[in-house]
Amino acid sequence: MADLLLGIDVGSTTSKAVLCRPDGAVLAEARRSHSIEVPRSGWAEMDADGVWWSEVCSISRELNGKVPQGDRISAVAVSALGPCLVPVDKFGWPLRPAILYGVDTRSGPQIEELERRYGRESIRELCGNRLSSQSLGPKILWFRENELHLAARTTRFLTASSYLAFRLTGVVAIDRHTASHCGPLIDFGAMRWTDRFAEGIATAEQLPPVRPTTEILGGVTAAASRETGLHAGTPVAVGGADAMAEAISVGVVRPGDLMVMYGSSGFLFLVTGKRFDHPDLWATAGGFEGQYGLAGGLATGGLATAWFRDTLARELTEARELGGLSAFAVLAEEAARSPAGARGLLFLPYLSGERTPLFDPEARGVMTGLTLTHSRADAYRALLEGVAFAIRHNLEVMRETGAPIHRAVAVGGGTLNRLWLQIVSDVLGVAQMLPEQAIGAAYGDAFLAGLATGVIPDASLLDGQWVQIASVVEPDPAASAAYQPIFEAFRALYAETRDTVHALARSSEV
Repeated sequence: MADLLLGIDVGSTTSKAVLCRPDGAVLAEARRSHSIEVPRSGWAEMDADGVWWSEVCSISRELNGKVPQGDRISAVAVSALGPCLVPVDKFGWPLRPAILYGVDTRSGPQIEELERRYGRESIRELCGNRLSSQSLGPKILWFRENELHLAARTTRFLTASSYLAFRLTGVVAIDRHTASHCGPLIDFGAMRWTDRFAEGIATAEQLPPVRPTTEILGGVTAAASRETGLHAGTPVAVGGADAMAEAISVGVVRPGDLMVMYGSSGFLFLVTGKRFDHPDLWATAGGFEGQYGLAGGLATGGLATAWFRDTLARELTEARELGGLSAFAVLAEEAARSPAGARGLLFLPYLSGERTPLFDPEARGVMTGLTLTHSRADAYRALLEGVAFAIRHNLEVMRETGAPIHRAVAVGGGTLNRLWLQIVSDVLGVAQMLPEQAIGAAYGDAFLAGLATGVIPDASLLDGQWVQIASVVEPDPAASAAYQPIFEAFRALYAETRDTVHALARSSEV
């Protein structure tokens, strides 16, 4: 009987699962699609039970049905969107749709109140990070202040991954990486809950215990077995955030490794061997014991390209449904005909505010330089370049900390757009490695499941056996030089338009 590993990841727009052998060979994959609900400007929600758990059950049953005769699924790990808020009652049932990670910016007033009460630097000193839309504490405070009837019924505050692991095992826990984003409730140095700034938000008893990603949380319960098809008692790892699992899936596990993730939102994660801090980035715990990380996140990325497709290229989607090329493939072909700099167009990709390093929920998208001679191709290239400039902004702030960066690995669905990859390498002046296996976070989850149970004896097996580099995107020196003044204009454009877009954001729900 051969041991198989099941990894499941629930992301912003898809849930993915992969069934692997201990050597990393992929036997089967499954995926489900969903969407973020935006009930009003600045809000982003999803149904934890009706979407997340339902899809985990569905894809588990599908892959369980593909286990070869005589083999068995010996371990499971689940990752999910970062620090989302899932308030649950005494039975563990969600009381409202989950309030998502940093793309949900409703807790701005609560952040201001907490910083006024305790001081921004005091919070950052204890919690490792300043408060932002990525922080769990202000989301809980918003919930308590605005939905009192539901708050009164709340027993625990879970996150996306801790909720799904609880549904599988009946045990609550949160991984150290996700806990890093739970200011002002977390003592970052000790990696445990603290009540110093927690008054009126949550007690330690209402929060899941903090545990390492690679520990066994528990076994699949009988109830979960009936819903998922997994055998009762199958070990389930603690799991964690999708970004951490994605980094592991491509071998970004050594100090100096940088992951550049092209997902619904852009995300950068740099593994460090010691703690590095910057007020405009997120300091996090690493995936393995003794590791830390620096992280930066764009509010959009793939979401911006999807907005462009759905708003300005709808006929391409309709053509795709009739058997034509992918709308994104056509847009990339068009954009490739526009030169670096998009013939004088410049785009700020802040379509849902911006996370690091601006921490500005009222930032908005801006396109400048438009003339009657510009085309859709120029506009789409300007959007791709705008996201690239936002990535560079984060990278430059990372470099200010002195943390070493030895190599960059590109991951995520956006890596299918080779033009975008080339633009980012040119803008950063950095080569990007592309792994042969591009499944994503679910692949990292499968590895974590094996590591937690001992089916995979050592993390060193990740290199070479699970992860191989297929190609490298090198920067074009001439293009990098051409982008330098445009990047400076990009930085200036935000500063020059900030007051105007803030006023517009406050005067409109759009």
